[in-house]
Amino acid sequence: MKKVLIETPALISELDLQISQLALNFIANVITFHPSLVTDSLPLILNDFVILSQSSLLQGTTLTAALHFLDALVRNPIPNKPKFEELLDQLTAPVYDNLSLHRQAYHSISACTAIVASSSDDISKAASLAAKLAEQLRLPNATDGIRLFSLLALGELGRKCPVLFDDNPNLKPEQLLVEAFGSHSEELKTAASYSLGRLAVGNLEKFLPFILQQISSQPKRQYLLLHALKEVIGSECVDSKAVEFFRPRIEQIWPVLMENAVCAEEGTRNVVAECLGKLCLIHPQILLPRLKACVNSSSAYMRASAVTAVKFLIVEQWTAIDDLLQSSMSDFLKAVNDTDLNVRRVALIAFNSAAHNKPKLIRDLLDTLLPSLYAETVVRPELIREVEMGPFKHTVDDGLDLRKAAFECMYTLLEACLERLDVFEFMSHMEDGLKDHHDIKLLTYLMLSRLSVLCPTQVLQRLDRLCEPLKAQIQSKTKTNAVKQENDKLDELRRAALRAVLALQVRLNVSSITFLNCLLFLPLIISQKSACFAV
Repeated sequence: MKKVLIETPALISELDLQISQLALNFIANVITFHPSLVTDSLPLILNDFVILSQSSLLQGTTLTAALHFLDALVRNPIPNKPKFEELLDQLTAPVYDNLSLHRQAYHSISACTAIVASSSDDISKAASLAAKLAEQLRLPNATDGIRLFSLLALGELGRKCPVLFDDNPNLKPEQLLVEAFGSHSEELKTAASYSLGRLAVGNLEKFLPFILQQISSQPKRQYLLLHALKEVIGSECVDSKAVEFFRPRIEQIWPVLMENAVCAEEGTRNVVAECLGKLCLIHPQILLPRLKACVNSSSAYMRASAVTAVKFLIVEQWTAIDDLLQSSMSDFLKAVNDTDLNVRRVALIAFNSAAHNKPKLIRDLLDTLLPSLYAETVVRPELIREVEMGPFKHTVDDGLDLRKAAFECMYTLLEACLERLDVFEFMSHMEDGLKDHHDIKLLTYLMLSRLSVLCPTQVLQRLDRLCEPLKAQIQSKTKTNAVKQENDKLDELRRAALRAVLALQVRLNVSSITFLNCLLFLPLIISQKSACFAV
């Protein structure tokens, strides 16, 4: 076994995370049942472990295995193993050595720090660590890397060792984290928000009311505070035991979210929508009807938030909420006919999300939804306006984002619900995209290539109408005064159109006069831009 353990450190590497995960779990099991066998190979194991902890790829199940290894290392009596302080010094050395670390590395190292403190079962040592982290946040000359680590480690300590902050008047981590919201660094602000959420997960009774009170009283910090709340809700909804403990606190959270769902700032509303969706996963029978009622609100912002929340109700596995959601989808997706442009846009995004992840939810609604979807593919002149920017005039199309959402949804339906589509009607509306904006054209060329595979017969019947806009795009020329960005976009469109033509030629396997006429210009294009055909 010792010979095997000597070979194991080489397996702990970011080059193969699956092998690293197995190796760490293996070492943890050996430590648990035969701790003395690890003594000789432990220095090498720790050295490679510290290198792995600096990787941006260390997350998910591999990070869980890493924490499992540290837990076993700290808890079991291994001869000559590093002491508490020595182990922490070794794990955190990359932070204090001012190495250039990826953001994920700070998350990993802070999680490792917290697991060492919690597994030691020594409250005094953990308290000293927390005090050191707090002091580092107060130091004016501390680097951003050390501050980032300290913020994240405080949050992880609160998650793993909540007793540390129960009755400690000298250490108020929630205040330290909120103070970090005033930092000039966006990365530090984001870390503080995340850590505040982790802190609350460890002690809901103490820190959840604090977060809710701050959301209500600190409007300038709402976005960050709502992210902290999102972390709390997201952590609780994945654990069945935590869900039961968390449910009584839903009535505290819901009114705060409703108050912020009508915020004019879209970023804030999106965070609120995610919170609403994840909250509904915890108690769907009670909360889903409430969310559905919000779709009838007089506030367009509230309607948009409610419909956006649906995206976060659609999880990978089929769960109990899906039966409830399926019966309610028509109530949410009726928003595709809303009077507000933004509400229609988010409704199409929710429609797209459902079609992509769980088409069963919307398959029976397609007869009702498709006419509304197709109606949004048309350019509306009344939504186009001119804006003066100094001596220049700039055209703004307020309907562009809505059309993008519609074409993205069409592309998804092509893959997920083809059997429910009238392909000729679908292609009629797809043709509008061949003459639309740059982004929509790119998506339409992809659709055309895919249709040539899925429905070659129908595409062949429409070939005359499809070739002309493709030919026009490939032969288009830039303006004499065009800037580099415009030239690059035009080249991108030409390449995409050429790929679509090539797909039609290969997949349809035709030699009709119409198609040959469409391809007459290809030799010239190929001679000039042979790289365009690289798919």
